[in-house]
Amino acid sequence: MQLYCERCGPGLWDEPLNAISNVAFPIAAWAGWRLARRHAVLTPGVWVMIAFAVSIGIGSGLWHTFATDWAGVLDVAPITLFQLAFLWLYGRHAVGLPRVAVAALLVGHAALGLWLTRFDEWLNGSLVYLPTIVVGLLTVLHQYVTAGPVTRAAAASVAVFWVSLTARSLDLVVCRQLPIGTHFLWHVLNGLVIYFALYTVIAVYRAKRDARSAELAPT
Repeated sequence: MQLYCERCGPGLWDEPLNAISNVAFPIAAWAGWRLARRHAVLTPGVWVMIAFAVSIGIGSGLWHTFATDWAGVLDVAPITLFQLAFLWLYGRHAVGLPRVAVAALLVGHAALGLWLTRFDEWLNGSLVYLPTIVVGLLTVLHQYVTAGPVTRAAAASVAVFWVSLTARSLDLVVCRQLPIGTHFLWHVLNGLVIYFALYTVIAVYRAKRDARSAELAPT
């Protein structure tokens, strides 16, 4: 079964754009690292997200070259882990939920995503990202209600993700009109989404640090 429009054979480089476009993820990780270092919030949580961002690029690059079962696992796993890391850090440090509550959210997020893999023929398998959209929308809502520091960034992230998900869903549909497909846009745009996610977590850490400093400042 052909999974991507660009792939027309079993060769290692039969998806050149889909493979090369994964450079967007290490670039996003590097930009996030620079931002975190500039604001002195290179926390263990930020490092974990940066590592997962790089792993997404590596795993997806392997999948779009080797196209084997083991490469497929390396493609999906880092994406899932990055989302769970974001949900944990945002739930704990921005919303202030207890560990048990956030852990339950993580289990629910992963379980729903796993269940949605049963509908891989719908929208070219994009339905599995429904939990991601929900988390994004809830993040925007929370930032808006609490007058958070990254409301616009969170909203931009959701908007970009919608566009990237559309590109992923239409890849096989547009094959006749566009032989290279649109899946490479999924990679490029999601590099931006990854950066927005890092930006959001970094801003949350900064806000907590500043609030703590204000409490400790002499009056």
